[in-house]
Amino acid sequence: MIKQFSSLILLFCTLICAINSAHILGIYPLPGHSHYRLGSSLFRELAERGHDVTVISPFSEKDVPKNGTYRDIVLDGLFVGDEKHKGKQWNMFKREGLNPFVGTYVVATMASKFIKMSLNHTKVQKLLHSDEKFDVVITDNFLSDAFKAFATHFDAPLIVLNPVGPNFWINPLVGNPSPPSYIPDILLNYYHPMTFSERMVNTLIYGFNFLLYNWLVYPQHNEYVKQFIPRGGELKDILYNTSLVLLNSHPSLNQPVPLVPNMIEIGGFHMKPPKKLPEDLQEFLDISKEGVVYFSMGSNLQSILWPIEKREVFLKTFAKLKMKVLWKWEDDELPGKPPNVKISKWVPQMDVLAHPNLKLFITHGGFVSSVETAYHGKPMLAIPIYGDQRNNANFAYKSGFGRYITFSNLTEKNLLEAINEMLDNPKYSENAKIRSKIFHDRQVHPMDTAVFWVEYVIRHRGAPHLRVAALDLPWYKYLLVDVIVVLTLVLGSLIFITCFILKKVWKKICTKKNTKKVKTN
Repeated sequence: MIKQFSSLILLFCTLICAINSAHILGIYPLPGHSHYRLGSSLFRELAERGHDVTVISPFSEKDVPKNGTYRDIVLDGLFVGDEKHKGKQWNMFKREGLNPFVGTYVVATMASKFIKMSLNHTKVQKLLHSDEKFDVVITDNFLSDAFKAFATHFDAPLIVLNPVGPNFWINPLVGNPSPPSYIPDILLNYYHPMTFSERMVNTLIYGFNFLLYNWLVYPQHNEYVKQFIPRGGELKDILYNTSLVLLNSHPSLNQPVPLVPNMIEIGGFHMKPPKKLPEDLQEFLDISKEGVVYFSMGSNLQSILWPIEKREVFLKTFAKLKMKVLWKWEDDELPGKPPNVKISKWVPQMDVLAHPNLKLFITHGGFVSSVETAYHGKPMLAIPIYGDQRNNANFAYKSGFGRYITFSNLTEKNLLEAINEMLDNPKYSENAKIRSKIFHDRQVHPMDTAVFWVEYVIRHRGAPHLRVAALDLPWYKYLLVDVIVVLTLVLGSLIFITCFILKKVWKKICTKKNTKKVKTN
């Protein structure tokens, strides 16, 4: 009897878990590890909370979650070659200083080849032609619009994870207002309030983006959908049917901007309490009582690809510092390395930034690095190269917890002056701590917010009640062009009629005066 009762309890618990467990498909098709880290953090957490998670990406998880089900569909064979070879293909140092319009075009089209290869991958096609079902599809929102058609194919709600704050890549798709009068484009190094010339360039970039994406990017991705996704439908219908946008942003890191109800900020959701460092790094930081400068250009911008003359700038500058330097260097040897510099191919960045002896972070200014800097309250010296890095660097500068040096102005003199200024002036450290305090001051942890809203969309089958009416309006209605035209015509007509009547009245008055004069004479 007891055994039967135990079996019933076990069956009941299993049924409850099955009811609460959702089948989730995560898609991160590009070989950008920093973006994948964001998606992976969310997918792992969803699996830990009992969900059945499948992830398509070029990467695989070594330590898979234990509670739910976690399955990798690894896009092997697409991005072959060692890290050096891959780095040369993505060497953004060569694209630094591009005209903003050229830069916008490059960013919009740079991943087209990878998207097509990923969609045509044997494992992806096998999944698309299987009878699997999913309750929700979650995709990266960076240059991978064709993959959003998986939501239509599997008849599931679509959630996109934006790696940064709201911008042109996502605002039009959910009807989020973004006036160019005070919201600078993510690829521009502008900050509110903008000058007239900046607002002019910003407005032109907005228009250029509209034409670029609607005439080139989206039609190209639509062809991929038709070619590779059996029940993908039309991309324009898919793009404007996004159920939820998770934004990797927060007021401590971004200028405050409007957000529609289905845009949720979860900036810093991937952050976790610091862990013990590898023994060599732990010892290096522990014994450096005078402090340590940490230098890393992230995962895509690799230090080994610095032009030799710029690399020499760092070597000569670091040699003049009294404190030690930890340099993320993707090779076994660094020619000319000063004795106070330690190199490491891989650095657990979040844990290094948490160490009390870490005094300054020299970075490319990528948004993930900016988030981690703010989380730990460390001053940031940015050397932005491409994308949103200049925007992030300018925000840190305007907020008083960072400085930046452009690539063209990177000289030994400028670098040494900036480092010494930031180490000697306490305002940078103090402002970084203030920024960290704002970052941490939240009702709940951002990961809990992210999981809640994913489950909310699943519970409410896409949560269509969060969709704003702006998406159903043609542009001329949204901008009130028809109303303005009618009001202009009415006002113009009233002015014309009024002028006509006044002219007639004045003519009559003048005629009477002339008649009186004639009679008098």
